Amino acid sequence: MTKQPRKQRKNRSNAPLHKRQKYMGVNLSEKMQEKFDKKTMPVRVGDEVEVVRGDYSGEKGEVTEVDMKQERIAIEGTTIRKSDESQVPAYIHPSNLKLIDLDTSDRKRVKKLER
Repeated sequence: MTKQPRKQRKNRSNAPLHKRQKYMGVNLSEKMQEKFDKKTMPVRVGDEVEVVRGDYSGEKGEVTEVDMKQERIAIEGTTIRKSDESQVPAYIHPSNLKLIDLDTSDRKRVKKLER
């Protein structure tokens, strides 16, 4: 990997989707860090997260959409009102979130946590 920031930004913006999954990691809450002995997990639809920074700081909700291409996450209850009074979801960067509860319906994901 290069040290030059411009090349690092270019590599990140041109990364294929299978590599972008790594960038979608969200910090776990303190309780979950102790329980699973991990600090981050890739976020999925159905997980419950809390916004820790930004305009929506302190809001909690369920993940409704994960946009891998833009590296943004839509959360239930965080919306932006447009000038025509319509509501659109506010997309938040994963670094500004904290995972509170995981969706454990996928057995492979649970196995990965227990490793």
